[in-house]
Amino acid sequence: MSTLLLSLKIEFSGGLELLFSNQRSHRVQIPSIVPIDNSTSPSAAVPASDISMDLPTSPQSTDTGKTKAADITYLMYYLRDHLLKERVELFMEGGTVRPGILVLINDTDWELEGEGEYILKDRDEVVFISTLHGG
Repeated sequence: MSTLLLSLKIEFSGGLELLFSNQRSHRVQIPSIVPIDNSTSPSAAVPASDISMDLPTSPQSTDTGKTKAADITYLMYYLRDHLLKERVELFMEGGTVRPGILVLINDTDWELEGEGEYILKDRDEVVFISTLHGG
């Protein structure tokens, strides 16, 4: 049995798409249960036998460490490690998105959804919009 995957639609605009292969829309699949340290390397994958389906939103102790349900913070690290092509400092700062980047989860400001702690659901749409303009 394998870890359940979440299918997500990710969009970038306001210039952020330039950092992601000049591609505005992406479809990604991420595990529903992830390492609590937000590691996205394949070796950090959580064995299905270590996943407790009873309490997916709380950290779980396993032989390989602690896990949590996939949240927006994990998604940002995933995007940084797997899709971002250049200049990480223009996307992330201090473990979150850089100031001046608006994040929408299913067309709702992420501040209303718990910001990085929002637990992702299958078929969620996450949009990152840069409000910063060079000059």
